[in-house]
Amino acid sequence: MTITLITGANKGIGFETAKQLLQLGHVVYIGARDAERGEKAAAELGARFVQLDVTDDASVSSALATIDSAEGRLDVLVNNAGILGDVVADGPTALRVFDTNAVGIVRVTEAALPLLRKSSNPAVVTVSSSAGSFWAVTNPERPEFNLPLALYSASKSAATMLTVQYAKSQPGIKFNAVEPGTTATDMTAAFGIGRSPAESAEVIVRLATLDADGPTGTFQDENGELPW
Repeated sequence: MTITLITGANKGIGFETAKQLLQLGHVVYIGARDAERGEKAAAELGARFVQLDVTDDASVSSALATIDSAEGRLDVLVNNAGILGDVVADGPTALRVFDTNAVGIVRVTEAALPLLRKSSNPAVVTVSSSAGSFWAVTNPERPEFNLPLALYSASKSAATMLTVQYAKSQPGIKFNAVEPGTTATDMTAAFGIGRSPAESAEVIVRLATLDADGPTGTFQDENGELPW
C-alpha cells in the first residue's frame, strides 16, 4: 500500500485529493490544524488523521512521528496547506503568509525526509500557483495578471523554488510543484471564481502517482510543464 500525507486536507483541494487517492488504494493521512475538523473529514473519507499545523515545529514533528510509528515509512507527501493573506501588505501579515506557504513546506518536508527515504518510490507534490510565476503575472491574457495578492504570489514563487532545490538536493525523491487551476474554495470565495476542487485535485493526483522514472523538479498544470 502507498502511504500518503496531505497537509491542510480537511477541506477544499486537499480533501478532494485525499478522496481520489483513497479510491486508488492509498492509505491517506489527513493533516489539519483543527483536530475536530480534521477528524470529521478523515471519518467522512475513511482516512486517518494527524494534527498538523505547518507553522508549528512541535506539531509537525509529532505528526511525522505518529506516521513513523504506525507505518514505518512515507511514500507520498502533498504540501497543500496554504493561505491567501490580506490585501494589505504589512510585516505581520507577510510573516504569517510566508510562514504558512513557504517555511511550512520546509518544516514538513524536512521532517518527512527520513520516512520518504524508506520508500521504494517516494514523491513530494507541492501545491504552488502561477500567481508566483513571472510569466503569468506579466501576461495580460492570464488571470494572474490582475490578482491583487502580492504576498501570496511571492510566497508561491518561494514554494516553486523550494521544489526545484529539493529536487536537486534529493535525487532519490521526486519533487514537483503544481498549479491546480483557479478553484472555488474558501480561499477564493471573495473573488467568486473557480472550478470544482475535485477537478483541480486531478493534477495533484497525477503527480502523486508517478512511476519511479517520472519527472522531478518541474512546475506543472493539467496540460504539462509551465514556464515560471
